[in-house]
Amino acid sequence: MKADVLVVGSGIAGCAAALAAAREGADVLVVTKATEPEDAASDWAQGGIAVTQSAPEEFAADIRRASDDTADPEAVETLVSESRAVVEDVLLDTLEVEFDAVGGGADGTDSTDSTDAADFDLAREAGHSSRRILHVDASTGAHVLRPFLQHLSARDGVRIVDDATALDLLTEEGTVRGATILADGEVEPVFAGATVLATGGIGDCYARSTNPAGATGDGVAMAALAGATVSDMQYVQFHPTAYDPRTDPQADDDAQPFLVSEAVRGEGATLRDADGRRFMPDVHEDAELAPRDVVARAVSRARDRTGRVVLDVSDLDFREEFPDLAALCDDRGVDLDAGIPVAPSEHFLCGGVAVDDRGRTSLSRLFAAGECARTGVHGANRLASTSLLEGLVWGVRAGETAADRGRGDAEAVEYAPPRDSDPALPDAFADTKFDRLGRTMDEFVGIERTPDGLGTARARLRRLKGEVDAYARTRVSRSIYELRNACVSSLLVARAAADAPSAGCHSLVDPDGSEESEESDDAGRGVTPRADD
Repeated sequence: MKADVLVVGSGIAGCAAALAAAREGADVLVVTKATEPEDAASDWAQGGIAVTQSAPEEFAADIRRASDDTADPEAVETLVSESRAVVEDVLLDTLEVEFDAVGGGADGTDSTDSTDAADFDLAREAGHSSRRILHVDASTGAHVLRPFLQHLSARDGVRIVDDATALDLLTEEGTVRGATILADGEVEPVFAGATVLATGGIGDCYARSTNPAGATGDGVAMAALAGATVSDMQYVQFHPTAYDPRTDPQADDDAQPFLVSEAVRGEGATLRDADGRRFMPDVHEDAELAPRDVVARAVSRARDRTGRVVLDVSDLDFREEFPDLAALCDDRGVDLDAGIPVAPSEHFLCGGVAVDDRGRTSLSRLFAAGECARTGVHGANRLASTSLLEGLVWGVRAGETAADRGRGDAEAVEYAPPRDSDPALPDAFADTKFDRLGRTMDEFVGIERTPDGLGTARARLRRLKGEVDAYARTRVSRSIYELRNACVSSLLVARAAADAPSAGCHSLVDPDGSEESEESDDAGRGVTPRADD
């Protein structure tokens, strides 16, 4: 197959890249592992999409503050300055997403075609100094991604191949010429004038994650193996409030965790330990609305100290304001009067494949957007409700530039198809290896890390990757390549963490577990002093 632009991934960043490239007249092929919208992390996004209102400098300041002052100023300026225009163009005018409106709701009553604050029921989440978040209840991602996929499916110039796995990038003298694809049990090359990676995050590298299954770091690993620059992999963000069935006495044995949106705290919910004590005011001046990394560390410590943390929703009309979340709680038998048991869970990779303001990587004709890309916007910690926006802004910019670079320029190159000479492995093989991987990452590369723990993690991960590579040399399957990619991504995280000082969501603690200095820093920002302070 050939295409002007090959897009790998079908979340909001991949869809935005495909739309933008098609608008430029490119022939676009979207290849995705997903078979349903809910297979993409964008579909799971709850809170919403932050948009500049009357004070763009305030929005930019919030992003920088949440990042522990490590965000790239030019990237932040790009995100903030383009947020209104791209949201109005793509989400409102093209897709007609019906964000909750003042006096209306998710049915679109009183909705308009602009992002003016007077028209929409704007939410506030942790780290934001004002209300600026467009949302549809607490299920914004699904209301954005599904119409996006429907629009692309009906659009001329865009082909979508689902249930297909990108295996490796095709390169020729430092130039990316497409990728090898596994679909319907067959491997074939896709030659492209330009390739956009939009494969999402690394949730499957951890035992507990808010990501959907299949978030195995594919784009990061493929790019790294092809020689692209990868940056800031140590910055793995943990969401503070994922439902925790392990400490819920009402939970069934098979109860599954789910994300409890930051917007719930934005509306007044509070965090309490097993003794009923509200602990966040003692940690940070913004209490429950402190930056996400600060809250996650505080919740983790409170759970370790008392055995349980709950999100107290008694001061708000939870069922009225968050009906989708209330339904999830009801499905799992959560006693809302007693609070929602929560624990931190891996949530978002702030680093990834290094890109510029147009999504260009260090390899010619290779672009990246969304969670697999390191744009510099998030620095060491992401501000709530900026992931969909980043994917949208950089997806559009990458798609436009990829179309200009790749239109009419897909060339077939020589490639060696992967060997598939040995018998297939049982499903339990990958499951067992992923279990080992998740336990290693949770224990040693989690919310708080020690130098010795990171050394242990690197040794274990190298051994695991060696085992996986030995099997992958003579077998081709989605599971074995996902496992390879997850091992590569995990090693990149552990290596980067071992070489970097604490900042944002990368928190190094003393080998004896001392956290006194960490807590005092949390009162101001939530990080230990950096070497250059």
